[in-house]
Amino acid sequence: MSAFPNLPEDITRAHPSDADALPNGMNGANHAETVKSADKAQVNGGGPHMNGESKAAPWLLHDTPIENQRPIKVIVIGAGYSGVYCAIRIPERIRNCELVVYEKNEGVGGTWYENKYPGAACDVPSHSYQFSFNPKVDWSALYAPSQEIRDYIEESAKKYGADRFIKLQHEVKDCEWNEQEGLWHVKVQRPNGEIFEDTCNVLISARGNLNNRQWPDIEGLRSFKGETMHSSQRNEKYDFTNKRVAVTGSGSSAIQIIPKLQKVPGTTLNCFIRSRTWISPPLGQGIQDKMGMGDKFTFAPDFVEKLKDDPEEWLKFRLMVEADSNNIHAVTLKGTPMQLGAQKMFEEGMKARLQKKPEYFDWLKPGFSPGCRRLTPGPGFLEALSEDNVNFIRDKITRIEPNGVVTEDGKLHEIDVLVCATGFYASAAPPFRTAGLDGETLQNHWKKRATNYLSLATDNFPNHFFMLGPNGAIGEGSLTMMIETTGSYILKAVRKLQKENIKSMVIKHERVRDFTQYCDTYFRGTVFMDECQSWYRKDGQGRSGPFVTGLWPGSCIHCIEALRSPRWEDYTYTYVPEPESEDKGQVNQMAWLGNGWGMNQLAAEPREVDLGFYLTPMFQERDLGVPVKGRPEENEQYRIRPCGY
Repeated sequence: MSAFPNLPEDITRAHPSDADALPNGMNGANHAETVKSADKAQVNGGGPHMNGESKAAPWLLHDTPIENQRPIKVIVIGAGYSGVYCAIRIPERIRNCELVVYEKNEGVGGTWYENKYPGAACDVPSHSYQFSFNPKVDWSALYAPSQEIRDYIEESAKKYGADRFIKLQHEVKDCEWNEQEGLWHVKVQRPNGEIFEDTCNVLISARGNLNNRQWPDIEGLRSFKGETMHSSQRNEKYDFTNKRVAVTGSGSSAIQIIPKLQKVPGTTLNCFIRSRTWISPPLGQGIQDKMGMGDKFTFAPDFVEKLKDDPEEWLKFRLMVEADSNNIHAVTLKGTPMQLGAQKMFEEGMKARLQKKPEYFDWLKPGFSPGCRRLTPGPGFLEALSEDNVNFIRDKITRIEPNGVVTEDGKLHEIDVLVCATGFYASAAPPFRTAGLDGETLQNHWKKRATNYLSLATDNFPNHFFMLGPNGAIGEGSLTMMIETTGSYILKAVRKLQKENIKSMVIKHERVRDFTQYCDTYFRGTVFMDECQSWYRKDGQGRSGPFVTGLWPGSCIHCIEALRSPRWEDYTYTYVPEPESEDKGQVNQMAWLGNGWGMNQLAAEPREVDLGFYLTPMFQERDLGVPVKGRPEENEQYRIRPCGY
């Protein structure tokens, strides 16, 4: 029961915000002065003795409620899925936080803004590639085209107010950590070319893995007189009609581009494909089969309307999509029945689609397991490759001349346009300088390999976090759930910095070492370590290396649980010094307790719900949980997902 009996209304309505209601006018403005004039030992220790010793306290109570929402600033680099998520959740969950998102492009969308090549589309079911809190019922197809995904990201940004914080055509050029200030200094280029400097407490890289385009290292590339374009930098005004086209590369982009260009009237395609690759059945084949879609990828209008009108049917469909992708983790593990069965199915599927030119199967079939390289369903790719206007060229390109491509057999392949579907510098440092402790750059830190901690941080770079950083992608499961999970972890870190008066936090070198060892040990038993050329295994220079640096070491569900409860003990901290003891650098790590008040109590006219929030259904369910009578352990929510810590 309360220590005090019920007090008269005029007394209970007195709050610290009302200067006349407090002794000596003790309001928020002069509370500190009042404390200074008091006996410090009495204020901070409740008496003259502290831990058995008689001495004055070296610090003062921080005159703030326990929530301690001190000013903090966050800069986010990039406005794709990851950057938009940060711009939605940060203002939602963190108060007194200044936020800015710098995006180099003219619009939001990240890789989906840049990749506008013919056939660009999602290669996983669209319903598993969206924000969990903003489901889109009316995706046009099982694998949505890039423009539709781009529009969805933009719509999400506007719907939840993220666009308030996004500055388009603002390209980050340099980032440098100042240890004394506890701030990142970020140089940014405006649309007019002017460069200015901004500062922040926390720097979040939301650039993603597939951002910094990688051109092929071929002699004479820039000497070609025709049109040259990268798959992520398409010239949308260029007309491919009646053109001789060369496509280099055999990854996801090339597999999507070739079927589209093959159908352009009058085109002749020269496809330079040296790497063998698996062409998988649709990654949502199970969904198509269950729904009776056959080989069609678009949804019938009446099916979409049914999902709109029936929330239960909509949830059932969404759960089916998620379960389908999360139920195939074993296909990535060497020697499992699912992995062996999948390979046999892939072989049969490729042969069936190459009946017109069966010899191509032997040309394409890899010696590695399916999944070592990123799997792409590639609807129509094998069929297009078999058409008469497509040349499948296996010889190595030795150089490029003004009129075309020269292969190692000495033949000149004359072309009008060169399309380089050669990917990106994945799991590598950004193209701009990023300098952490002692001036060490991320470029040097990751020169050989992008070592990291849980994909979201690395040692020597305080207050710097990564969304979809190295080891941050997934071979199966929902990538957008990985983004949400990582973002929620980072938000907890930002809040910890703010609330606990932390100046900087940096992951310990030992924990980076441990996570690296964990990754290497885990991946030994997976298909990803077969001999193949894959962006999953790129080193710090964009070359194929001996370690998996692109994927999370486990399933999507494994990642969600791993990042659920941060291990704060894995970080090293420096704290904001006490104002009264700056020379001595003394810090009381319990100063976050503030002045004994909670924010809700300090409102001029607090609502009843603010002062008894823990009784409301929303907080009972979310924060406290309502036990099941008789056998609390049989609560369905804890059967589905055991309690974390």
